[in-house]
Amino acid sequence: MLLSERYKSVYVFRVEQKRLFKKVSTAFDGNKYAVSKCEEELPIRVKRHQSVLIRKLGNSDITLQHNKVTNLKLAAEKIDKVVIKPGETFSFWKLVGRTSKKKGYKEGMCLSMGEVRTGVGGGLCQLSNLIYWMVLHTPLQVTERYRHSFDPFPDNGRVLPFGSGATVFFNYVDLKFKNETPYTFQILIYFDDKYIKGEIRSDKELDESYHVFEKNHKFIEKDGKYYRENEIWRTVIDRVTGNKVEEELLIKNHCEVKYKVSGID
Repeated sequence: MLLSERYKSVYVFRVEQKRLFKKVSTAFDGNKYAVSKCEEELPIRVKRHQSVLIRKLGNSDITLQHNKVTNLKLAAEKIDKVVIKPGETFSFWKLVGRTSKKKGYKEGMCLSMGEVRTGVGGGLCQLSNLIYWMVLHTPLQVTERYRHSFDPFPDNGRVLPFGSGATVFFNYVDLKFKNETPYTFQILIYFDDKYIKGEIRSDKELDESYHVFEKNHKFIEKDGKYYRENEIWRTVIDRVTGNKVEEELLIKNHCEVKYKVSGID
């Protein structure tokens, strides 16, 4: 067991150390970060998606789900209508900033060191998941993305393939993608009573469309533990001819499952 897992003070020190290192490295990484917004929506919708706000996850406290909604709305306000111009890089934390009670953030669910925990600003992964899934349907190049190291709950209303999200934790677990195209892109985030919704829009029609799908999903058991595996693939299609331009493996997942799975050979 690591010292940071045994002693909270060591863990806090290590986290703040990583945050400092990340702040310094970001300041000198040479990227031009997207910070400007356009109140007028760009004309072309490239991709849209939505996800349910309140979900019952195992035996977790439902209050954490309601707190998560507050957190999502605060963070979404920082990202909504941001534009990513050619040559610019999107950074989740560059826009959202550090979450705190002073800013209105509440205790929400976090996944850390193999356990389900709570923390101020918890639940923002639902926003980063939404953005990442939409980005996979564009020519934007993902330059930084992380995933959870374990699967904490059985699927409950899942509509996207397992392992197709992007976790975030201020500030060194970030979601970044770069616009190396001649297009300008815009991210929209909005809500209704049931869903968080998102769109990626552009200033011009794209030459290609994208289809993201799952292959080889399975559960396995080894030494009394359960694991989940799958692959996330993407097909690129020429919008004029309808021909397949490329098919590529994006993600290969293998992680421990924290719940019992039946029906495994």
